[in-house]
Amino acid sequence: MLDKPAPTETQEPADIRFDWSRDEIEALFALPLNDLLFRAQTIHRQYWKPNQVQLSTLLSIKTGGCPEDCKYCAQSSHYDTGLGADKLMDLDDVRKAAETAKAAGATRFCMGAAWRELKDRDVDQVVELVGEVRGLGLETCMTLGMVTEEQAKALKEAGLDYYNHNVDTSPEYYDEIITTRSYTERLETLDAVRGAGIKVCSGGIIGMGEKETDRAGMLETLATLNPHPESVPINMLVVIPGTPLEHVKPLEPLDWVRTIAVARILMPKSYVRLSAGRQEMSDETQAMCFFAGANSIFYGEKLLTTGNPDVLNDQVLFDKLGLEAEPGHAASN
Repeated sequence: MLDKPAPTETQEPADIRFDWSRDEIEALFALPLNDLLFRAQTIHRQYWKPNQVQLSTLLSIKTGGCPEDCKYCAQSSHYDTGLGADKLMDLDDVRKAAETAKAAGATRFCMGAAWRELKDRDVDQVVELVGEVRGLGLETCMTLGMVTEEQAKALKEAGLDYYNHNVDTSPEYYDEIITTRSYTERLETLDAVRGAGIKVCSGGIIGMGEKETDRAGMLETLATLNPHPESVPINMLVVIPGTPLEHVKPLEPLDWVRTIAVARILMPKSYVRLSAGRQEMSDETQAMCFFAGANSIFYGEKLLTTGNPDVLNDQVLFDKLGLEAEPGHAASN
């Protein structure tokens, strides 16, 4: 099975499926850990170089003051987290941050704004940021909240490579976490982005008090999209004082490993990214996640408003594990 030739671009291999059921996914979560990891690593080696990891850097280009009530978020205006609201960063500051990220080895630069949705009045400025970062030879990604079909087309014309819009959790648990935006609205944004020809980045957060079946439900949503998201970030909840989830019991690290492994099995050709929560993880836990099929990380000292292992720590970890950064890709047309 390990010697199976790589699939062609014109025909999906038989093990790429879009019809996963909740029962099937829950059965994967229930496998003995060794069996689950073996299956995930076997699939990973069919589609990816096993010791390469893609490096992305995330910059908050507009911080705080978000009208959404996401119970995990430091940037929500509903909670007193001590974070003020800033204006959209100017072009020069974003370019400098992107240059720093590229010099440190990142190949994709992600820009996030604490908005409920992209306003038409901000489209021109956002488009300018895309063009500036793309001009540095970096892949570009943005997360700006909900977007319309017309806005997505404008972002595509500017050269945006990826758009991030997470589903966060299962449809059943979603209302326990967010009430100001529906699950359907999240899927509609993904449809708009996909329809414009932009690659989809969509994942979720675990450790928010959900059950394992909710993790299965989140992955079911993503794995039944056709095509699958090209990038799937898996976040561990970072507890923020002042938010409703500040007293949630920390998740067992092996639950993160299992979620990564199941995501790899369900979506073999997607980047599976270790996102928020890495700062709290040991080197050993991260190593298991890479073995489980993770092949992308957020790289840099901060993820929007939460901490992240610094570049030097990641370089040391990569040396220990024999990992190398994936080379950059040419920007899409």
